[in-house]
Amino acid sequence: MSIVTEYECLSAFSARPKECDHHLIYGTGLRELADKDGLILPLCHDEHTICKDGDRTQIIHGNAAAGKLSKMLGEVIWEQDYIARRLAIATESTADLWRAEAREQFLKRYGIKFL
Repeated sequence: MSIVTEYECLSAFSARPKECDHHLIYGTGLRELADKDGLILPLCHDEHTICKDGDRTQIIHGNAAAGKLSKMLGEVIWEQDYIARRLAIATESTADLWRAEAREQFLKRYGIKFL
């Protein structure tokens, strides 16, 4: 289940039917953890890995900026989800503290930062 979009059967970029998953975090043990947390973008093949006319800028794996932005988006959404879960059990006055805590927890959980 993706926390990035609630429309898991549609590409996050074009809204065409989903054909594959783009894993936002990968590496030894991290991909499984990130997948469990829902850090996945549904994409169609044309946006993920199929390079039309040799133009790699049209696919996420060929465009460094798109790859970086998708990871940043995933991190922000993970942090917001973390805060929302915490707010469900507390008061508004602690929200600012949890924003900082969410950033620290993402770094602790994945050992990387994109923001």
